[in-house]
Formats: sequence, C-alpha cells, structure tokens
Amino acid sequence: MIKTGITYNHRRRFAKDGTASIEISILINRKYYYINTGVRVRKNEWKFNRIVNRADADSLNDRVAIMLERVDAIVNKSLENGTEIDVADIRRKVWAPDARRRNDVDDVIVWMSEQVPFLGVKHGTAKHYECSIRRLLEFGHIRKWSDVTLENLHRWDAYLHGIETHRTDAEIKAGKPVEYIGQGTVRNYHKDTNALLGRALKFGLIDRNPYDRMKGEIKRGDTETVEYLTREELKRIELLELTKGTMLDVARDLFIFQAYTGMGFSDMQAFSLDDCKQDGDRWMLAKKRVKTGVVYYVQLLQPALVVAQKYGGKIPHIAVQVYNRHLHALAEMAKIQKRVTSHVARHTFATWALHQKVPIERVSKMLGHANIRQTQRYAKVLAQDVYNEFDKLNESL
Repeated sequence: MIKTGITYNHRRRFAKDGTASIEISILINRKYYYINTGVRVRKNEWKFNRIVNRADADSLNDRVAIMLERVDAIVNKSLENGTEIDVADIRRKVWAPDARRRNDVDDVIVWMSEQVPFLGVKHGTAKHYECSIRRLLEFGHIRKWSDVTLENLHRWDAYLHGIETHRTDAEIKAGKPVEYIGQGTVRNYHKDTNALLGRALKFGLIDRNPYDRMKGEIKRGDTETVEYLTREELKRIELLELTKGTMLDVARDLFIFQAYTGMGFSDMQAFSLDDCKQDGDRWMLAKKRVKTGVVYYVQLLQPALVVAQKYGGKIPHIAVQVYNRHLHALAEMAKIQKRVTSHVARHTFATWALHQKVPIERVSKMLGHANIRQTQRYAKVLAQDVYNEFDKLNESL
C-alpha cells in the first residue's frame, strides 16, 4: 500500500518560537517516510490540514500543495514504470530545483523546464509550455531570477511581436511578404510565462510577479476575424490529384474530416469509430473535448465517414506543426490565397452550418463551446456576407 499526504508536527516537538514543521508523508508498506516542506507554523495556525490565521496563508498552502503534487508525480511514475520507490531520490528531486543559487545563469530557464512535468496538464498543453520556455531562452534577457523585472517583460512582449510566421520555400521564392505571429499567440506565450512565474513566487524564488503590474496591457487578440474556406475552395482541395499514401494525401484527408465534423485537432487525433453509436446509417458521437472537457456532439457526414473507414476507424497521428505545414502546401496547390491551418477546417464547418440555417445554439453544441459567445464570432461572418451583397447592389447602381 502506498499513500501520500500532508502531516503537521509528526515528532510532537515545537521550537522555541512555538512553530513546528509541515511535512509530506509517504506510506510505503505500512512504514511512514517524511519530506520537509520548509514551512513552519504555530499550532493555532494549522487547522483541517491547512494553514490559517496568517497573511501569507494562501501562498504557503499553495507551496505545500505544489510540493505534494511533485511527490505524487514521482511516485506515480515509479508505479507506472514498475521501479522501486526511493524516498531519498524523491527528496532530491523535490528540493533540487529550488536549492540552486538564485542568480545562476539560465536558472530561470532550467527551473521552468523542470516544473512542466509537475503542472498536471495534458500532453498538448505541456508542449505549449515547453515551446514558451524555448522562446524565452531565445529571447535571452530573462536568465537569472534578478532578470524577472517589469522592464524585461515589456522587452519580452516586443520580442514576441517580432516573431515571423512560417513561410514555405515556395512562398519565400514567390516573394510572399513577411508576416508576424498574431496577438492571440503572443498572449498565449505571456499566459504560460505568467503561470510559471506565479509558481516561482509561491516557492519564494522571486519577491513579486511583475505580470501583476501588467494587467489589462496584454490584449486577447482579434478574435472577431475568422478565416474559413468557401464551399468552392474546400471542393478545390478535395479534388486535388495526389499520390495515395503520401503525407499530403493524409493531411488532405484529415482536413476533410475536420471540415465535415468541426472537431478540433486534439479531438480528431483522439477519435475512434468504436466510440460512435450506430443507428442505421447514422454514426453519432457525444464526447468531452480533450482541451476543455466540454461535451461536443457529432454525426459523421459521408465525407468524414469515408475518411474514418479509410484508416480503419482511427485517425492517423501527426504532429500539428507537420499537419499545418502540409496544409499550407495544399492551399498553394489549390490556388487558395489564405493561410490554411487546422483551425480553418473547424471554422469552415461552423460557418457552413450557419449558412445552412442551423441555429447558433446547436452549432455551439456541435463545436463543444463552453458558451455561445465563442460561437457568435461565426455569426458575424454571416453578417459581413450580407454587407458584401449590399456592396454588390451599390456597385450596380
């Protein structure tokens, strides 16, 4: 039997100042082991397994909780791998990231990298954190804890706004102008950095998180603009003559599957025909989204069903960066002057459904949106289409 928890003053001893230690307890085969958290409180400051009656109670509770998360993660990994649980090794891993000197070069980068496995996030989100940390390393001005300043965060923001989007070799040869990553992507980098610095604050590695002084400055980005393919543009991709079994062919199939289901990339990758309920010719699926946990509803239309059956009921696994790179190539082959990505397939489905008079509330359920506000931006696309028709009428006058 293996069990972890939080224990206060297990030795029943108080220091001269009336404080005692809070420790992480590990029960292995009926024997208890303890790892000191470095947090000491008085008896009246500890109730119901939480620190109370202190101004810094929330911060200290967070610190203890994070250390327990670390221990649980290491124990679970040992259990999964079938290896022996070494408490001394756990103690080193739990404390090592915080034991180094605060001004070592690359201390921030190394510490952040070591924190990712303990964040308790899904694999895809962990990859986003790792990408943000690599960008921070490329930035080069936040390497030591003393570099974590408001001024450097503003420099970090300026650096992010200067990152170029990917251009294919063909696009470079054709002289396609340089474009930069959008505000939404910039905000995601800031979001990851802020979360990691907030964690460092709880561990006492920094005295304050400068992001607290940037509230309201980092905009969400232009979420009103939705890039999607028209029915004619989608048909051009569907009719491309491609060699079967190539990555371009696979990417085209995946795009068609998304464009006729509205699934996000992660949900598509997790799709299995075995999860669907069959009622005659209808294949229906109700499942929680990988990213948000919100339930989405799908009935496989014929083009999507053909793709699923082509690959034996499961969708081929592919890295999203590789997928998007091949979608850019497909758009170029189909002479589509838009930046085609996985998101564009989802947008294409949503706008098509609304064009077909599907009520917006039901489109929201199909996409697995947490609230209808997320779906309303697609409705604005339809309104713009109406205004475009008025422009045509005006031109005829």
